[in-house]
Amino acid sequence: MTMVMALKNFRVFFLALLFLSSSLLQVARCQGSDVEPTEVVEEVGDLGIVGEDAQDFGDENFSPAPGVNTVCVFPKNSARVVSAGEETELLVGMKNDAGESTLNVIAIKASIHLPFDHQLLVQNLTAQAFNNASVPASAQATFPYIFAVSKFLQPGTFDLVGTIIYEIDQNPYQSTFYNGTIEVVEAGNFLTIESVFLVTLAISLLVLLGAWIHGQIKNLSKKTKRAPKVEVGTKTTDASMDEWLQGTAYTQSLSSKSKKKK
Repeated sequence: MTMVMALKNFRVFFLALLFLSSSLLQVARCQGSDVEPTEVVEEVGDLGIVGEDAQDFGDENFSPAPGVNTVCVFPKNSARVVSAGEETELLVGMKNDAGESTLNVIAIKASIHLPFDHQLLVQNLTAQAFNNASVPASAQATFPYIFAVSKFLQPGTFDLVGTIIYEIDQNPYQSTFYNGTIEVVEAGNFLTIESVFLVTLAISLLVLLGAWIHGQIKNLSKKTKRAPKVEVGTKTTDASMDEWLQGTAYTQSLSSKSKKKK
């Protein structure tokens, strides 16, 4: 009965721990990604992507246009894990509520910075230029951006700053579509934050299971130990004591009991 109750308690404890770990993992995934766009954006057909050598954008910065909203999505990569030296794709969504004019996309560029100080530039990524990408008034569209961090970049957490440059009525603007962290890993390395968490969780569960089994075996061994034997000696009668007790009430009571038994 005790063993059955112990198994039931362990089952409840295991399920509770598994539920808690799944909740923590979901929170970690949500914290690792920004809010996805709730509206479906239309992808432009022929964007006229001409590559990074088509135009020198320099370091000139422009202000964002009022009424232009941008979002960023890492398709099939919500954890934002980037393999060093390999191409990674993201999608930039734009909505043009700036008025009656058409928005013409010029280019998308990005850079890698240290997370604790954006003044420390790690790498300028490829600038992707467009010659046939536009968003009409009150419309929305998505634009792909493919980049690759240096294969010599040490694995770790870095900040990615992505900017889209566009024109409205021949006036240049730019909007930052992403300013957050990415995790850079070695090429072919499948060890991510989620995998590390799951491996750590599995090891913890095995340790807890081993400790529980050890405790149960210890308790059972204590209960199965035999009780110590108690030796009971036989009662002996001293002859000298009988002589002193002859004629007393004690001997008379003993003789009366013996007669009754007969």
